[in-house]
Amino acid sequence: MIVAIDGPAGSGKSTIAKELAKRLGFTYIDTGAMYRALALKVIKMNIDPQNQEQVVNILEKTDIKLSEDKVFLDGVDVSSEIRTEEVGNVASLIARYKKVREVMVEKQREIGKSAKNAVIEGRDAGTKIFPDADLKVFMTAKPEVRAQRRVNQLKEKGFVVDYNHILQKIIERDKMDYERQESPLRPTEDYIILDTTDKTIEEVLQFLESLIKR
Repeated sequence: MIVAIDGPAGSGKSTIAKELAKRLGFTYIDTGAMYRALALKVIKMNIDPQNQEQVVNILEKTDIKLSEDKVFLDGVDVSSEIRTEEVGNVASLIARYKKVREVMVEKQREIGKSAKNAVIEGRDAGTKIFPDADLKVFMTAKPEVRAQRRVNQLKEKGFVVDYNHILQKIIERDKMDYERQESPLRPTEDYIILDTTDKTIEEVLQFLESLIKR
């Protein structure tokens, strides 16, 4: 069984997808982490993320692996490093490139097909990667709520952050994700739209578990 969870930054999809997979004994696939890993390499190599040719060139020489809740870039665990706002913003820039998405989608499909059951989350998990997923959920929430969630997450990891700055970046990333030409963030008719603005993590998990069991 494939469960696809898509949605904008800060909607709670990563937290929910990870915990849902754990409860059900499914494989958890974080597609966004793969773009973040490539973004981290772009930053470390001082490559201009606006230079599509250079970004595609390093992608072809890059090894990205997911193992449970860890992300490995060229054999190194970068699970914490990729969670900064800078990496997230660069990831949204390079995710616009058709060749980058083609390579990533192929890698993500391989991981999904090798798993008996999987919860896959991202921006196009149910539209592009697994269009035949058994359950497709589009999680969303008000930008202000998503910004506060991101602030809380980053503070827990020890980062000093400003709420207004995070809110502005989320609005900018939404615009990029919704308006990009290649695989825009847009749910199709077969998605269940789930607004998590006023819902607790447990409420969302119980709702999704009931859908999957049904």
